[in-house]
Amino acid sequence: MNRKFYSTAEVAKILHLSRVEVFRKIKSKRLRAEKIGRNYVIAHEDLLEALGQAVGSSRKQKIETAVKKAVKEYGGAFRRLAKE
Repeated sequence: MNRKFYSTAEVAKILHLSRVEVFRKIKSKRLRAEKIGRNYVIAHEDLLEALGQAVGSSRKQKIETAVKKAVKEYGGAFRRLAKE
């Protein structure tokens, strides 16, 4: 499958950010990127996640963990609320 990649300049334009801010997001791991030579590229899926249009696998795992914890701790309360 052919994946679509964006340069940091393209991502900065799409997200309405400076290139410096895009690099900050990459460094702080808030934006996933791959380094090819001296440049970073961002996959289409990762850009959608940054735009809030998709849920990435790591975020999905965190959500599933939070739901399991909530059900374990508050399952009885959830069942009572569902009956109302």
